[in-house]
Amino acid sequence: MHSHMIGFMWFYDPITMFALMIAYVAGFLVLQLLAAKIAPKVAASLSGRLSLYTAMLLTAGLIVGGGILAIYGLYVAAASAGYQLPIGTLVLFVAVANLFSYLFAPYMINIAYGARPSPELQEIVNEAAAKAGVKPPKAVIVDGPPNAFAYGNFLAGRYVAVSRSLYEMLPRDELLAVVGHELGHHRHRDVVIIMLLGLVPSILYYLGVWLLHIGLWSGTTGRREREGGGGIYLAALGLLGVVLSFVMQIAVLAFSRLREYYADAHGAMVAGARPMQRALARLHLYYQSSGAHEIVEKSSIKALFIYALVEAVASPFYSGGWGRWGSGNIDAIIEQLKRAEVDPVQEVLSDHPPIPKRLRFLDSLEAHLYSRPY
Repeated sequence: MHSHMIGFMWFYDPITMFALMIAYVAGFLVLQLLAAKIAPKVAASLSGRLSLYTAMLLTAGLIVGGGILAIYGLYVAAASAGYQLPIGTLVLFVAVANLFSYLFAPYMINIAYGARPSPELQEIVNEAAAKAGVKPPKAVIVDGPPNAFAYGNFLAGRYVAVSRSLYEMLPRDELLAVVGHELGHHRHRDVVIIMLLGLVPSILYYLGVWLLHIGLWSGTTGRREREGGGGIYLAALGLLGVVLSFVMQIAVLAFSRLREYYADAHGAMVAGARPMQRALARLHLYYQSSGAHEIVEKSSIKALFIYALVEAVASPFYSGGWGRWGSGNIDAIIEQLKRAEVDPVQEVLSDHPPIPKRLRFLDSLEAHLYSRPY
C-alpha cells in the first residue's frame, strides 16, 4: 500500500491512536512546564518594556517564523530518513478545513444561538460605530448567559451579538463599552488573523500525526521507507511534531490575549475606560454566582465564539469572595479586583487575559487614551 494512503488512514489505526495518547501526555507536560515555569518568567521580564503593538508584532513573528522553522526542520529530518513529507497536501487540507469553518460558522452561530435583529441594540451599535468611525455591523440579540461576541465574514456580513441577559444587566454606557470592544475585534480583523495564525499549530499537529503513523506502521511490519530510515526515528519525529504544535498553540493563545487588550482599548475609546471596567466587573460578579460556571461548561457551542467575553470571566483565574451579584459598590469591587492575584498557569492556557490585568490595563490606558489611534 502506498505510504501516502497509509497516512490518510491514520484514524483507523489503534496503534497510532495509542501513540497519539502518549503524544498528548507529552504535550500536556510541556504545556505545564511552559505555563508554570517558563512563560511567567518571560512575561515578567518583558512586562512594561514593550508596547502593545510591539508585543503583538513580536508574538505574531514568533508564531510564523517559529512555525516555518519547525515545519522545515521536520521536513528535512524526515527526508534524511528517506521519507518525503507531503507538505503541500497537509497545508491544503488544513487550509480548506479552516476556510469552510470560517465561511459557515456565522450561519451555524445564528441558528445555534437563535440570533434575531434588535432595533434597540442596533441603535447602540450605530452609536458606537459612529464614535469609532466605522461602518456599523448587524446587531443581534441571542439566547444564553450574559455574553457578547463578534463574528461574521464577507459572505454572511458582520455581526455583533449580545445576549438578552447581558443587555438587561448592563447600564447603557457600559453596554456601549462592550459593543465598542466587539467593534474593535471587527476593526482589527481578529477573526481572520487568529484563524491564519492558528494554521501553524494545526499543520504541525497533522505533520506529527502523519509521521507517527508512518513510523509505527513501518516499525510494526518490519518495513523501511528507504535504506537508512527507520520506524522509530519517524515516530519520534511525529511525537516531536505533536509536542511542537502544543507549544505553537501557547503562542497563539498569547497573541489572542493581546488582541483582547487591543479590543478593550477600542471599547474604552468608544465609551470611556471606566464603563469598560464596570462592565467587566459586573460580568465577573455574575459568573461568581452559584451555577454560572456550570451553565458555561455545559454549553455545546461555546467553542465557536472565539471572542466571547464569557470566556474571560468564567475561568478560575483567581479566588472568589466578592459577594453576590449586584451587591456592593461596583467601583469598590473594581479596586478589589485590581489587587487580586492571578494564576499564571490558568492565564497562559487561556485565550483571554484575567480580569484583574484587564482592569489594570484600562487604568494605564486612561491617561493617554487619545494619544494614538486604535
